[in-house]
Amino acid sequence: MTANQTGFEPVFCTIVPPHLLDKLAQAENPAIAEPARKTLIQDASLRTDRRLTTVLGAAAVAPPKGAAAETVHRTIYDCQHKTRLPGKKVRGEGDKPGKDATVNRAYAGLGATFDLYLKAFKRNSIDGQGLPLIASVHFDENYGNAFWNGRQMVFGDGDNEIFLDFTIPVDVIGHELAHGVTQYTANFTYFGQPGALNESMSDVFGSMVKQHALGQTSEQADWLIGAGLLHENVQGVALRSMKEPGTAYDDDVLGKDPQPATMDDYVYTGRDNGGVHINSGIPNHAFFLLATHLGGSAWERAGQIWYDTLIKGDLKVDTNFETFAKATVAAAQQRYGDGEEYQGVLKAWSQVGVATS
Repeated sequence: MTANQTGFEPVFCTIVPPHLLDKLAQAENPAIAEPARKTLIQDASLRTDRRLTTVLGAAAVAPPKGAAAETVHRTIYDCQHKTRLPGKKVRGEGDKPGKDATVNRAYAGLGATFDLYLKAFKRNSIDGQGLPLIASVHFDENYGNAFWNGRQMVFGDGDNEIFLDFTIPVDVIGHELAHGVTQYTANFTYFGQPGALNESMSDVFGSMVKQHALGQTSEQADWLIGAGLLHENVQGVALRSMKEPGTAYDDDVLGKDPQPATMDDYVYTGRDNGGVHINSGIPNHAFFLLATHLGGSAWERAGQIWYDTLIKGDLKVDTNFETFAKATVAAAQQRYGDGEEYQGVLKAWSQVGVATS
């Protein structure tokens, strides 16, 4: 039985990991500590809501009647700094931009994500069936996160001390919506190595959303997740780096980026659901190595292999790194034969210390 036949995993996925918010909650500056504590409390409540949604079942949302096939259907809501979702509708599909830059960025980011999946992978929205894309902005006050709750995207405005507006980096939007793609396909369990794969798939596809929107090749891309999100006073450039895991930030308040690039530095921890945001650096780095080795646009060959693996790889919910790596090797061979792509996948996984045989 494949993972997507088992029912949706009760996952609440945020871009900022709880271990990082824990660090901020201990800061001496109350302007940093209080928003982090409040965000942690809110996230805990939302995780409970996500579990209940899974048990009771989330309502299916169909494209509008008469809508053209393979056309994006976006709706943006404003929470007006409250926590009730989705909030007040402020922009629908086809509406002209308003004065709120956050609303406009969310709308554009949903469109950029839809475009990548349709144009690069022939996938009609995140479920493959034209699922309308919903986002709520201005969630709560000083909320320091963005998340996918199984039904929609939600963005906080940040605390303006550590985090800025979460709609600024388009790859954050792409990252969170990719959790929806995983939810509808492999549905990896959100703990340990399967959870790290869940996070890595979101970083991989989130990065490709950004590269696709900017028209960048693998060589031109910065391979940063969340560039532009951190306040200028923070010693860091992003939340994560796929090119050099462990180097995204090194700050007195935020701490040091804990991501490993290879299995030699794999982090064994019970925090962060067994290190899902930490050890995702290993498969992230493998994808970066493959994409830059093959050259051109990441979605042209490397992305096709990862997408084939996610969609056709017969992956289980508890898939670990080694099993996933072997599945990418099989996907590369099936699509491209024994040539450069196949050899590149073998080399990439070898470089990060994950066995493929």
